[in-house]
Amino acid sequence: MITPDDKNWTWVIHRPCPECGFDASTTPAAAVAALVRENANSWQSFLERGVIGPGRPDNETWSALEYACQVRDVYRRYDERIALMLQDHDPLFPNWDQDASATTDAYDTQDAETVVTDLRANADALAARLDALTAQQWARPGRRSDGASFTIDTISRYM
Repeated sequence: MITPDDKNWTWVIHRPCPECGFDASTTPAAAVAALVRENANSWQSFLERGVIGPGRPDNETWSALEYACQVRDVYRRYDERIALMLQDHDPLFPNWDQDASATTDAYDTQDAETVVTDLRANADALAARLDALTAQQWARPGRRSDGASFTIDTISRYM
């Protein structure tokens, strides 16, 4: 069992990640849709090269297949959250424990081709939703149960 990640990652909206260097604070929210599509293309490439499969490299690292499932589910979940933000004023998002999902949904036993097909569909849906936003909609709020507040602008860059 991997030790659950209990970090509060909301800081990534304000400063670069020391591990990978990505700086969401300098990334325009309007660029996120293209980044989502580019990421989905990367997963397709990984699939074609045969590098998405079960089997963790060590006890602290998910398998490539588990990471693909996570990305697939992140795209679906954030598309749902943004839809909720567009529908309601300042909605409270349903909680999501991604570590529990990995176990409950048996990420490591799923079919890699199906996962990447679904990841692509979720990425396309999310990117289309982001592309369709008006200037005013980027400021619509929403929040998590831990008190973290977002706008569509910040949640898209956070994701």
